[in-house]
Amino acid sequence: MKITARESYRTVDLARAAGTHENTVRLYAEWGFLATPERAENGYRLWRREDIDQMLFARLALHGMWPGRRIRESALALVRRATTGDLAGAARDAARHLGLVEAELENAEAAAAFLESWARGEAMPRGDGPRMGPREAADAVSASPDQIRNWERNRLVNTPRDPDTGRRAYGPEELGRIRVIRSLLLAGYSVSAILRMVTELDRGRTTELRDVLDNPRPDEDALTAFDRWLHSLDEQRTRARALIDALEEMKLRAEKSSRAEESSRAEESSRAEESSRAAPFS
Repeated sequence: MKITARESYRTVDLARAAGTHENTVRLYAEWGFLATPERAENGYRLWRREDIDQMLFARLALHGMWPGRRIRESALALVRRATTGDLAGAARDAARHLGLVEAELENAEAAAAFLESWARGEAMPRGDGPRMGPREAADAVSASPDQIRNWERNRLVNTPRDPDTGRRAYGPEELGRIRVIRSLLLAGYSVSAILRMVTELDRGRTTELRDVLDNPRPDEDALTAFDRWLHSLDEQRTRARALIDALEEMKLRAEKSSRAEESSRAEESSRAEESSRAAPFS
């Protein structure tokens, strides 16, 4: 679709430009992702070229799975800032958004590295050693007994029982695994992804566990971004960089449009002045 600066556009034009449905455009306007447009005499919305830019920007920021509440809220705030026309402020928000995504990715990478180090026997002792009860174990790994019990229910940890008391007894192997699980959960990995990893670990696999975390099996449904956490964050980093580039293009286009409008007003004023001076002699 050919677009010029001074045209107005229908809702269907925005939808086609963004590759989406007209109802999505209406929802974006309702949610504050698009500025309120003027209306024609027949009540139809009259969108501007800037609105097409904003629609494309919003789709880039919001389309797809959300990798966590903090990133989602940051993206929403960024889109709403751009809607106000404060593109310089939006550019600052976009830089902070990229920093947030990169920090999340760094945490996820560190947790995966901790996992692989532990699996190789480098991060902490494994094997036989003194055993602890549930509360002692929880204190040792900075978790609660309920959290550990929940991880056991989800088959992330298989804790043996003391033959004399029947209570769960946590040794270095279990404590190490619990620390790894806690680290992965805090870094954003899903229970499904961790279960996939520990299943392979229990089969004897100790290498490339990061890949296992990030790649669902063919028979497994990946329902959220957390099931492919590293991939999702890397995708978000690429998207965050694209948002910065898009804002820069929007700023340049807005400046060009502003200069064109100023030039047009100056020409109209000049013509009106010439017409006024010529009027007495006509």
